[in-house]
Amino acid sequence: MAVPETPRRSRVIGPFGVFAAIAVAGIFALSLLLAQIPSFNLPSFIVGEEYQDVGIVVVEEMQDLAELTTVEVIETTTIERGDDHGILNMVLGDSLYMFAVARIGAGVDLSLLTEDSFTVDNETGVVEVEIPRAQIFYGYLDSDSTQVLDRDTGLLTKGDDQLESDTRAEAERILVAQAVSAGILDRAQANAEDVLTGFFTSMGYTDVVITTGGNQ
Repeated sequence: MAVPETPRRSRVIGPFGVFAAIAVAGIFALSLLLAQIPSFNLPSFIVGEEYQDVGIVVVEEMQDLAELTTVEVIETTTIERGDDHGILNMVLGDSLYMFAVARIGAGVDLSLLTEDSFTVDNETGVVEVEIPRAQIFYGYLDSDSTQVLDRDTGLLTKGDDQLESDTRAEAERILVAQAVSAGILDRAQANAEDVLTGFFTSMGYTDVVITTGGNQ
């Protein structure tokens, strides 16, 4: 006995499905068109605009180095940078999210001291020393610890090759500035004064007066 075939049901796309398909096709076609025309006459929500979001800067460690006049601080932060294309981010957007770790060192360059930097009164036991101001000796991102946590590119873009290097440079600038705000230069200056005070006191001088001049 032959088994009757089960009638096949035809799929009917409702009005909402048709509208959704047309909308997706329209956005895709518009994206292709926008990629070929100049952007200076188009609103920013279409052509996109650069944005940057920096997280809280955390001071992981601040320590005096062996040279005593040098201080190193280790800081971390997160930074997101890219182009915001609004409703077209899915096809034209480009963004990068980075966890940045920096090492910043500061100190006083005592090699700049000359004979004119010292005034010694052997009768009173007072020595006056003018030293340069503390300065940033180095500031760089730790490549082993700094990581790109996420990179998001649109369907029609391969991503900006310069975006990661620009983000690293901006993170480095921000972290160095934060180290200065946290007092790294003041600490380096104080270390230098302590070293020189201890040095001249050990030589028998009863009073050490230290002033700060400009960097030579």
